[in-house]
Amino acid sequence: MLYAKTLTLPNERAEIEVINGEQRTCFNTFYPFKIFPDKDLFEIHFDGITMFYGGNGSGKSTLINVLASKMNAVRYADFNGAPFFEQYVQMCSIEYARPPKKSYVLTSDDVFDYVLKARSINDNLADQRNELFDQYVSVQNERFRNPEIMRLTGLEDYERWKTTMEIISPKHSQSSFVKNRVAKEINLHSNGETALRYFIERIDEDALYLLDEPENSLSIEFQIQLAEYIAATARVTNSQFIIATHSPILLSMPRAKIYNLDAYPASVCRWTELPNVRRYFEFFMEHKDEFGQ
Repeated sequence: MLYAKTLTLPNERAEIEVINGEQRTCFNTFYPFKIFPDKDLFEIHFDGITMFYGGNGSGKSTLINVLASKMNAVRYADFNGAPFFEQYVQMCSIEYARPPKKSYVLTSDDVFDYVLKARSINDNLADQRNELFDQYVSVQNERFRNPEIMRLTGLEDYERWKTTMEIISPKHSQSSFVKNRVAKEINLHSNGETALRYFIERIDEDALYLLDEPENSLSIEFQIQLAEYIAATARVTNSQFIIATHSPILLSMPRAKIYNLDAYPASVCRWTELPNVRRYFEFFMEHKDEFGQ
């Protein structure tokens, strides 16, 4: 599905007018101005899956954030733009084949926050479980020393009495008592598995998705699984993906359109032509005899 068709960036003359007209002296950077004219990049044409490739500072994440701001995409983590960011966004324009009902931006920071939150929830649940185990043992021991704990002395005593009767009931073992009272725990394994689950849970409806370096925290195997999931979703649903990445695994997705932001001029190329990918290939070819041992 094609929602976003073209992103047009301000030309060099328009950028120079803004910079020359800015009289403030408290800024020593005009980010995100002055990035893309140096790459001779003023217009981007999207496909069902479009990739922005480049090293640090190449502008690939900037393009994701410009698109997210221009589309009012749903964010899961806070984003603080630079002083001139919104002015730059206003100078950009998007042509749609058809506007998406929803657009989302998913970043590596979102995944990091998700992992931390999930682990925090699990830590709290562990504390809660321990408290309930202690409570169960305490009531079971006390019932023989003090039968009065099984008496209901008034309405204000109802919750304590109810808990006591639940504990001493033959229907409830220690484990079933704790299980019934603890919320369902988030199933956490490695950070990579949690990160992969994060993307799969959120890429679940027809929408336009902006992904910023989703390979962070993912092993090669999980990158392969994510790439397969994105490719399948783009193929069988009404979803479009625009992804900033330097992962050879994601870049190899079939029919992905790749903009090399490290090149001058920035241009569309095949994933096997990218210098980073070529270097991986050369490295493994240099050591190919060792794989036969």
